[in-house]
Amino acid sequence: MFVWDNFFWFTSYILVFTALSAFGAHRIKVLYHFWKHREDVPVPPHEFAELPVVTVQLPIFNELHVVENLLRTVSALDYPRDRLQIQVLDDSTDETAPHAEKLSADLKAQGYDIEYRHRTNRHGFKAGALDEGMASAKGEYICIFDADFQPAPDYLKQVIHHFTNEKVGMVQARWGHLNKNFSLLTKLQALFLDGHLVLEQTARSRHGEFLNFNGTAGIWRRKAIEDGGGWQHDTLTEDLDLSYRAQLKGWKFIYLKDVVVPAELPPDMDGFKSQQHRWTKGSIQVCKKILGDVWRSDIPLRLKIEATSHLTSNFAYLLTLCTLVLMYPANFVMGSSWHKAVFVDVPVFFFASLSVVIFYMTAQGAQGRWGWLKALPYVPMLLALGIGMSINNGKAVLEALLNQSSEFVRTPKYGIENKAQASRQRPLYKAGKSIALWIEVLLTGYFGWMIALAAQRGQWGSIPFLLLFLFGFGYVAAGSLMKRFSMAAFQAPQPVPVKV
Repeated sequence: MFVWDNFFWFTSYILVFTALSAFGAHRIKVLYHFWKHREDVPVPPHEFAELPVVTVQLPIFNELHVVENLLRTVSALDYPRDRLQIQVLDDSTDETAPHAEKLSADLKAQGYDIEYRHRTNRHGFKAGALDEGMASAKGEYICIFDADFQPAPDYLKQVIHHFTNEKVGMVQARWGHLNKNFSLLTKLQALFLDGHLVLEQTARSRHGEFLNFNGTAGIWRRKAIEDGGGWQHDTLTEDLDLSYRAQLKGWKFIYLKDVVVPAELPPDMDGFKSQQHRWTKGSIQVCKKILGDVWRSDIPLRLKIEATSHLTSNFAYLLTLCTLVLMYPANFVMGSSWHKAVFVDVPVFFFASLSVVIFYMTAQGAQGRWGWLKALPYVPMLLALGIGMSINNGKAVLEALLNQSSEFVRTPKYGIENKAQASRQRPLYKAGKSIALWIEVLLTGYFGWMIALAAQRGQWGSIPFLLLFLFGFGYVAAGSLMKRFSMAAFQAPQPVPVKV
């Protein structure tokens, strides 16, 4: 007898996991191009006979913990002082402003060409600050660092000579992780980011595909910024937006995997969620804004397809939300058969799960001979954290699709690398709160109930998969709850929320 509800759930299951498998197949494609071009290290055509003028822009907002380190490392750059301009673009609303102004004045007294600009309206946020800074920027090349980045003294000299190729519009260095070993959360973040920073950016750059400026630790040719339409602030990811506009104008981007600029990973769950929400929502906003231009352009079809995969990648979070609905019927309504196992479960496992494991382990192996082995114990929690973030990031996708405004909350920076430093520091900043937390709490209980039900029915094969969902939502929810309880004793000044 034909059972319509089984047919409905089975069809939905296949459609959702086929789409997830497509994203997994794209990871395999990235891996292939990474290995194919792993020896193709970018080399400048030649070196500048005379080093060009570079303007280093430092956009900051309430960065009291890290601004001093930022200015110390930037002022230590090994570059002729008469060829280096520093712009401190400060939108701070707390005591960061007078502190940064004094530090800037001290450097100016030492002979540095440094300009301190303080805005009070925050119009356009980071993009607005960068755009306003262009009016007084002296350099033909614009280098940008966020407040928590610490470039090595030879950074500029490692990067600048790539611009002797007149077609190069931007050169991006790789992010390092100052506090990778601070906690389990920072270790997992490093694994996630390295997939993008080590594999994706390298593969796209060396295979001649579009890649994105990561917002910091990169140098732009001023003409490429202007040709691309300048900094615009109608999305939350101005870096991705300008990257595509400039590349559609024909500018070439270069990624330097082996030039590493260390920075701080969010050490607490709320900071991580705030950062991921902004990145996810901003990428979908750029997708809506730019994807049509990509397909109307005259770039090759393969570039259009890769750009589409890049700009739509965060839609995977909506598919993950669909799996939450499908978990119960998949385990307790549809039942199991060898047909489902062979034609659905095995392909889904390979493309949607195993591909993720191989992808992130390869990123670690590419950084050291046994890097993949050291990272292997963290794989289950890596998968669980990705699942646990689906509510936070899925919400960001929906907000972007519905053109919903949200508070602009910067990722707090603490300038801490270990537990000893953290214990001595009073936290001045914290990330915003979201209703997603309470959904995560409910889902933790829901998957706990499903595991108990599976055990009661003897469906032991379902339990490992359900445990990933339980641990993922439990870990993300617990991280937010612990942070809020730990902050309860402080009455810290908070930045004013701004609608975007």
